[in-house]
Amino acid sequence: MKISGFSMAKNAAKLYYPMAEAIQSILPIVDEFVVALGNSDPDDTTRERIEAIGSEKIRIIDTEWDIGRYPGGTENAHQTDIAKAECRGDWLFYLQADEVVHEDDLPKIEARCRELIDDREVEGLLFRYLHFWGDYNHYHKSHGWYPHEIRIVRNDPEIHSWESAQSFRRIPKFDGKNYRQQEGTHKLKVASVDARIFHYGWVRPPHLMQTKNRALDTIHKGDERVAELYRERPPTYDYGPLGLLAEFTGTHPAVMEERIGEFDWGDLLSYGKNNSHSKRSPHKHERLKYRLLTALEQGVFGGKQIGGFKNYLLLDR
Repeated sequence: MKISGFSMAKNAAKLYYPMAEAIQSILPIVDEFVVALGNSDPDDTTRERIEAIGSEKIRIIDTEWDIGRYPGGTENAHQTDIAKAECRGDWLFYLQADEVVHEDDLPKIEARCRELIDDREVEGLLFRYLHFWGDYNHYHKSHGWYPHEIRIVRNDPEIHSWESAQSFRRIPKFDGKNYRQQEGTHKLKVASVDARIFHYGWVRPPHLMQTKNRALDTIHKGDERVAELYRERPPTYDYGPLGLLAEFTGTHPAVMEERIGEFDWGDLLSYGKNNSHSKRSPHKHERLKYRLLTALEQGVFGGKQIGGFKNYLLLDR
């Protein structure tokens, strides 16, 4: 049995993505790690950081991004598919540039892959998510934040990244362009694995969080629309009151130790439970409707989301 890791990125270091940490987190259990690296800006150091890992398992593929041909965030899926197509393993382990795996979970992941390698009905493995927000001590249990997602799939050419690369679907006779198509696609049949994805996409210094949001919005909405949207927005991002979120009391992946040690924007955060700026529109998780839904999900339904969309079919394995 062989496992391939894969990911994609552009300007990851410049936008404060922990991509090197993501790669390092699963290197012990993969036979290779393929990175589709886009045409980044001259001041981006993603390539240097990846190469500094010093592993012969890592292969970098240079790519060009074209959001004109792949609009609405689908260039993310296209780039993911480029990396996926280069993988040679039986199982393919996908990590986005802001997703890291805890070393304690690696033996369980590898064992689950071995256990299910010959069960061809299982097309992928489903992971639990921890979505951190603002700093490394607060995370979302809020309604609307996906609690699970597919991160390991079979090496099957009909399985493709889907929509803006959050998940995967089986797409027979795929045209290579329409990553948002639903007709003729199939949700993957998956088994759960007792392992976590530590998602750090919303943990950055506030000015870089705003820069990252603008870059992501550009991929989804185009330059003109983003220029209009951000004309009146402040240069720094307001995370709002972190006191509304769950506190994290566990340990982070060891590969994150240095980056967590560099945390220096705590004085720019609000740790109470009140809206830090009355003029700011509340984040979704601050709104009364979502707070009530979150309370029901966590207090009555044991964390099960009410009406949440699931892009998978969970098998009893």
